[in-house]
Amino acid sequence: MRVRRFLALAGLLFLVLVARADNIEVRNAAITLGEDGYVLDADFDIALTPTLEDILGKGVPLNFLLEVEIIRPRWYWFNDKVAASAQQYKLSYNSLTRQYRVSLGTLFQNFGTLDEAVRFFSSVRNLPVADKSALQPGTVYQAAVRMRLDVSQLPKPFQITALGSREWNLSSDWHRFALPP
Repeated sequence: MRVRRFLALAGLLFLVLVARADNIEVRNAAITLGEDGYVLDADFDIALTPTLEDILGKGVPLNFLLEVEIIRPRWYWFNDKVAASAQQYKLSYNSLTRQYRVSLGTLFQNFGTLDEAVRFFSSVRNLPVADKSALQPGTVYQAAVRMRLDVSQLPKPFQITALGSREWNLSSDWHRFALPP
């Protein structure tokens, strides 16, 4: 009986570790005051699943969404969302040129390998998230950052497939940290 419980627990632990292996993880994140306002610097570990690499190689673009929130906690009421920002990165592959492309709005950059392309958008620098006037000096704020695969941007047949599949739902947890007053 104990052996069966041990094997069941070991199997469950293995499944948890495998489920976390193909995910996005926030390595570090910081929001600082820049010249024009508050900016985000963040680093992510992004590991695409073999399924996502396969459909990317067949010409289906993948859209990643970086979300940032700045919240002022209040003990007497709901938290006050001071600022929210979202940035979308589009990863695609061109089979004629054999290059990967990362697009940010109308701007884009080409890469020779998938690793180079993923490394490019997994390191975010100087992303504007709030105006200077949005935060008041001496007030305590909390920030939250996450990145996820935006499944709603996939073609409809892939959206249906992605509903119940762990391989399609790449997402980091919300990484929360305090902003210095």
